[in-house]
Amino acid sequence: MAEFTVGDVIAERTLHLTRESLVRYAGASGDFNPIHYRDDIAAAVGLPGVLAHGMLTMGIASSVVLSALPADTRVVDYGVRFTKPVVVDAETGADVHIVAKVAAVDETAARIDLTVKAAGTTVLVKAQLRVAL
Repeated sequence: MAEFTVGDVIAERTLHLTRESLVRYAGASGDFNPIHYRDDIAAAVGLPGVLAHGMLTMGIASSVVLSALPADTRVVDYGVRFTKPVVVDAETGADVHIVAKVAAVDETAARIDLTVKAAGTTVLVKAQLRVAL
């Protein structure tokens, strides 16, 4: 069992997304919305570019936390609020930076707050993961 102390950073990582990452995720999830792979469609609907799937962003954020914890860790709750999209440039991709910090600990669980940014902008807020103790 992991030890949790409020204020401790338990994980920090930057993950690089490419257009290939989006295609792979689309295949795995079944979400083939063209805003995730076609610049012309993204522009036509007023987006700043091709966007990473929101659930991909959410998933990679939680994976950073889980990879830092023991394999038998049980997640009891996970939620986020999407605030900004992650724009994935065709040439340069996009870096998503995740910091996970212990925010609260009680008798049954620890709450881990995640800071998730891309291009220096927060893309997820109220990103919280609770793990059983």
